[in-house]
Amino acid sequence: MKIVFIGDIVGSVGRKALKNMMPRLKQIHPNAVFIANGENAAAGKGITSAIAKEIYEMGIQALTMGNHTWDQKEIFDFIDRDEKMVRPANFPPGTPGRGHTVIKVKNQELLIINLQGRTFLPPIDCPFRKVDEILDDKKKHKFVFLDFHAEATSEKIAMGWHLDGKVSAVVGTHTHVQTNDNRVLPQGTAYVTDVGMVGPRDGILGVERNAVLQKFKTQLPVRFVTDEGKWHFHAVAIELNDETGLAKSIQLIRYDEDQVFMD
Repeated sequence: MKIVFIGDIVGSVGRKALKNMMPRLKQIHPNAVFIANGENAAAGKGITSAIAKEIYEMGIQALTMGNHTWDQKEIFDFIDRDEKMVRPANFPPGTPGRGHTVIKVKNQELLIINLQGRTFLPPIDCPFRKVDEILDDKKKHKFVFLDFHAEATSEKIAMGWHLDGKVSAVVGTHTHVQTNDNRVLPQGTAYVTDVGMVGPRDGILGVERNAVLQKFKTQLPVRFVTDEGKWHFHAVAIELNDETGLAKSIQLIRYDEDQVFMD
């Protein structure tokens, strides 16, 4: 099995980048499962039903979320019905939506889990205990993919080591900066601290940069808006062993709008 996981899609520029890149990715990785983080897809905060539909129609087979899951009010109208969307599983019991889902891949099943970190983010339930509960309940699943949406690199690395040999892959999202530490851990789990983002290249984490600069320089209230302009595209490709479900390799994917149209 091969998984292509696409970093946080940010706003309309991110969706434009995804639309441009999916035909190329499908050609390069013809049998891959395509998963993306969609928590910033609607103007940088949350997701709508129409945008989720748009992303699925491009070929994305599942969407993970994060701390911006609830930023668009209409999410409450459809998240319980969307079996391909997972929000962090360690939100409190009774929260709408699902924290994990299973998708069919030919004659195999892939368990997809979403978790949110607690360092520098709201103090929700423990992600380490929660993932252990899920894995204990889902022992039959050989292929397990985790999107760990967290701020602190230490917390993400700790999760990688906690799950080494227990899941197929642990990938980090949220910070929007692709890290260069992709590796297969000793017991066979693919790991990267942050996959990066899909969206405005010349903003600051996808936000219009002058507003962010003003905030840092003055500490006055500033309205952040999603940047426009050219895009960049970050993802990872993970190759799994069909017999064991563990990882054989994890490779970074990185494209720039100028680079793509020069090819």
